[in-house]
Amino acid sequence: MDTLITIPGIAPRRRSAIHPYGMKGRQASAFFCVREWAPSLISLIFLLALAAIPLVAQQKPTEAQVKAAYLYNFGKFVTWQNDADANVNSLNICVLGKDPFGTILDATVAGESIGGKQIIIKRLAKIQDGPDCRILFVSSSEEKRLRSILQAAQTSGMLTVSSISTFLQQGGVIEFVTEGDRIRFAVNLNAAQQSHLALSSQLLKVASQVIDSGKPQSQE
Repeated sequence: MDTLITIPGIAPRRRSAIHPYGMKGRQASAFFCVREWAPSLISLIFLLALAAIPLVAQQKPTEAQVKAAYLYNFGKFVTWQNDADANVNSLNICVLGKDPFGTILDATVAGESIGGKQIIIKRLAKIQDGPDCRILFVSSSEEKRLRSILQAAQTSGMLTVSSISTFLQQGGVIEFVTEGDRIRFAVNLNAAQQSHLALSSQLLKVASQVIDSGKPQSQE
């Protein structure tokens, strides 16, 4: 059945076999034409589209919606090499500190799964409360404790994500960055390797910057 696709700032088109990934329709009008045989391509297109959505566009998704959608999709491009919980049926996304998402993150992942694992959102007051976290969003409220948090997260093999401006320099894996009126992300490949994470080359291609061996590489 044909479906009308709308992306903020882009003229609507009709395509078939629509599969929404990340944000739900009630949160933002960002739907993409995909085929069931190409789930990784689906997610890559979604990430590219997120990077292209201007926050000043009419009917714009909010900053929290865009970041929540990113968090969900990051999980599709990561392999946890030291995954002691391989047989667990859930993939936990944790928010450490003051939660900037409210109900948005929960709504984004409701009913979704990655690799057959149900996604569960957890809020943490301290890093020790979430040893089973796979993706850890570190709130800006935790900036003063960032080094100790990242050390603990690295030991547990977590994919760490934050909007803190010095996040990559201090050993975080993915940092949200604002470029003009768009939200993108940069990657510290060394930090990922130290956390025993394998990041897909597709994810790295979408990143605005990749730090490898101490040398930042801009992605155009």
